Amino acid sequence: MSLAAPRPGADTGAARPIVEARAIHKHFGPLHVLKGVDLAVAERELVFIIGPSGSGKSTLLRCLNRLEEPSSGSVTVEGIDLLDRRTDLNAARQRIGMVFQSFNLYPHMTALGNVALALRKVQGKGRAEAEARARAALARVHLEDRAGHHPGQLSGGQQQRVAIARAIALEPRVMLFDEPTSALDPELVGGVLQVMRELREDGMTMVVVSHEMGFARAAADRVVFMADGRIVEQGPPAEIFGAPREERTRAFIGQVERH
Repeated sequence: MSLAAPRPGADTGAARPIVEARAIHKHFGPLHVLKGVDLAVAERELVFIIGPSGSGKSTLLRCLNRLEEPSSGSVTVEGIDLLDRRTDLNAARQRIGMVFQSFNLYPHMTALGNVALALRKVQGKGRAEAEARARAALARVHLEDRAGHHPGQLSGGQQQRVAIARAIALEPRVMLFDEPTSALDPELVGGVLQVMRELREDGMTMVVVSHEMGFARAAADRVVFMADGRIVEQGPPAEIFGAPREERTRAFIGQVERH
């Protein structure tokens, strides 16, 4: 499968993709989850990955920063080969922020403490600088007034926004979102999606796995449809949602829209 270019007119920055995965295979024992996936992401592009459960979406996302080790293939971020044994993986991962379905916040620490901790432990910042940058990150997700609150005092949507602040405080070049709203009550989803829209407007490169199809239609540069461990089809949202070429894509979109 060929590497995909961003849609015409997208601001691609440099000619070389900021993230490039080639021929990614992933096996879990006898289970072949990813079957030769190629994906290239341009700078400032928002790529939205959709598909049925078990299609390999989240596994692919986790392979992009080696939370999952690909069985074969290559992954480069800004030209750095993440699978090269000589690569400082901890340093490379600072370029790739990730937000999960679960918030993974420390319950005994405040929102400010959770965000500042990553800056101190990962980047070695002093307390004052870490807290200043943490406050700025919390402001970007509209939670500056909740800096002193513990996770148990925050709604699920607010906790997810703290998790986003924790990731962006490290100033990554790329953000990966793995089902960031699926654990939230419906009325809390909007605040998280609004923060993601603002990151998009600020030029953050983003790869999103989610079932939020309205967000994909409105915000994505490119939608990637996966099934059975392969990319079946990809293109601009209007094409994928409005006139998909592949029968498998049409069936999935039809099923989603009926619900």
